[in-house]
Amino acid sequence: MMLWGSVVGKLWATILLLVSFVLIVLTVLLVEFFDNFQIENVENDLTKMAQQIITVTNEHGGTGDEVLQIASELIGDETKVIILNDNKMVFSSVDENGFKITPEFIKDDPELLKVFTERKTVKKEMMLSTEGTDEDTLSAIVVGVPLELNGQQDEVFLIQSLESMEETTKSTTQFILLAAGIAIILTTIFAFFLSTRINAPLVKMREAALAIARGKFDTKVPILTQDEIGELAIAFNQMRKQLKFNMNALSQEKEHLASILSSMADGVITFNKDGTILETNPPADRFLQAWYFEKGYNREDNMNVPSVLMNLFDESESYDKEQVGEITLQGRNWGLIVSPLYSTADNIRGAVAIIRDMSDERRMDKLRTDFIANVSHELRTPISMLQGYSEAIVDDIAGSEAEKMEMAQIIYDESLRMGRLVNDLLDLARLESGKMNLTYDLVSVSPYLKRITSKFYGLARDKGITITTHLQDDGVNWNFDPDRIEQVLTNLIDNAIRHTPAGGKIDVIQKMSDRRGLIIDVKDSGSGIPEEDLPFVFERFYKADKARTRGRSGTGLGLAIVKNIIDAHDGYISVNSLPEKGTTFSFILPRILENAE
Repeated sequence: MMLWGSVVGKLWATILLLVSFVLIVLTVLLVEFFDNFQIENVENDLTKMAQQIITVTNEHGGTGDEVLQIASELIGDETKVIILNDNKMVFSSVDENGFKITPEFIKDDPELLKVFTERKTVKKEMMLSTEGTDEDTLSAIVVGVPLELNGQQDEVFLIQSLESMEETTKSTTQFILLAAGIAIILTTIFAFFLSTRINAPLVKMREAALAIARGKFDTKVPILTQDEIGELAIAFNQMRKQLKFNMNALSQEKEHLASILSSMADGVITFNKDGTILETNPPADRFLQAWYFEKGYNREDNMNVPSVLMNLFDESESYDKEQVGEITLQGRNWGLIVSPLYSTADNIRGAVAIIRDMSDERRMDKLRTDFIANVSHELRTPISMLQGYSEAIVDDIAGSEAEKMEMAQIIYDESLRMGRLVNDLLDLARLESGKMNLTYDLVSVSPYLKRITSKFYGLARDKGITITTHLQDDGVNWNFDPDRIEQVLTNLIDNAIRHTPAGGKIDVIQKMSDRRGLIIDVKDSGSGIPEEDLPFVFERFYKADKARTRGRSGTGLGLAIVKNIIDAHDGYISVNSLPEKGTTFSFILPRILENAE
């Protein structure tokens, strides 16, 4: 089955069938020609013999049966002679066991009758009976020649059996068939050898093609001949080189595009007209995950693009231009841009969607709006108070010097408050812009923390609060900007004092971590921070107690400044709080080399 299905089998079978057909036709033609040639020779020989008998008979004056008997013996036993005179048998060399032939039999044949009627020579192959019955017949050639003997019209018939000729023909046919069989065997060997020679390079090419299909582009086809197959092998190797070059180029381009897509901050989704997603990048995957989660779908079982993008695609297809939209998912804002993709000038095959996370922009817009509102609110009240009390002093509304001093003190306090607000805003602006340079110094942590906490002993004692410093290691020296970290601790301890009731306590704790660095906790037992406010404590103008807007409630910028200072040190600050149980602010300062600036 494998042989017949291969090129070798097909080529071998084709050559074999073609040669066999030619040899069979040639054999048939040769056998037929040999038969005809032998019959024609026998007929010609019998005709010559008949003429010779006539000649001999006429030369000897027709002396009777002796002459005819001698002539019959001269032509041999295989050829029988019959001489007729009309219906009378004049002479016959046919023996009793020979052919059954009579004058009536001869005259009954239309062609042999012409010897009698038309006096012409007739040659004919016919079947004659033997042994006195009609069942056994032999093929024989009968030649009839008219004879003039002693003034009478006689007819000479020569009869020769074709048995010997048939044996000769059979032997010749067997010889021709033997030669044809040998020729077919030799042709089979030659055809198989030729087809194998032709097929061997093709097999190599097939193996090389399969190897290339598996990605082995270094596979080379050997050039075994210099003919068309060799040229095909050369062309195949050139194609392999070009294909390898093109595949490498495509692979590099694909990797380049994949790198671009994966490194893009915006999400990219390409999809077909039916909504089937073709390609995505990590930001787009996050968008899809949020979409399917919110809609209650399974991401792995659904490969269709979200309906909001499909609606934008339908609009872009209708208006033949990109469409813009926005959606909120899981608390984040996403901007959507859908542009149609064309396979031809007029045929839209799909679309590409650009998905941008607009949450930070929206948050910044909100912070900008809130910042202006908060600054306006924070400045409006002290300015109003300054204006009102200063007008009271100018108009001499105060009845006594004590009242004037009280008003002046309020004006002074409000001016200090406005100064603190402006200074905090300037500090925060410098920190956020990155223009504030830190001055690193190697600081002994233990006396540094004790000095800072000691500044608040008096204030804490007035409120009935206990401040304690806990040091894990008294001999720790660390590199940081001491002024800025003092500002951080001051803000944190001041906040803890303002939000801790009388009888509470505040702990300043120093710990060490080989992996993380210097850890400082400011822990209080105050009112705590509501859970819904925890994510916003480090934003500008955040206040834990919304009712405290005056006095020592602060500007709401302290924790924002604290976070920016810690971030400038490449550190990390976090907060943990439970209502009515207290709050813990914890910041980490990583290890910095002593010569760091």
